[in-house]
Amino acid sequence: METQYYTLIEKQDFFEIIENKYGELAIFVDARSGTPEDPVLQFDGKQTALLKRDAHLAVRLDNIMEETVEPLAESEFVMIVELKGKMVERIYGVPVENVEEIVFNGKQTRADELVKAKSRDELLKSFGAVKIWNNGEKNVK
Repeated sequence: METQYYTLIEKQDFFEIIENKYGELAIFVDARSGTPEDPVLQFDGKQTALLKRDAHLAVRLDNIMEETVEPLAESEFVMIVELKGKMVERIYGVPVENVEEIVFNGKQTRADELVKAKSRDELLKSFGAVKIWNNGEKNVK
């Protein structure tokens, strides 16, 4: 099993947001590998949303149309539809979190990718540390 010590943020260039007759929203994006774990959609109330798919991968949705802002901001949940070409790969519901601002910290690796290093605590948790020994100058007697 591969352990990632960073979070990858991929930009979704084209996506669709669809509303049904009940006012429910669905967002159609490209399929990613792996099963989502505790996914959530953060929305800044303007033009950007971030689908946090799992602890290692987030999908950035930029340039959300003005007409979509209010329905998205008012939604508690949206349905995410991941497509491989025109075929549905998976469907899942995610809660919508309205946030003041979405901050993209990290290193740009390509035009559509951002790598964000985890904090020390996040790294220790994902590493599964059970003991920590402090070494070096402070320990010399």
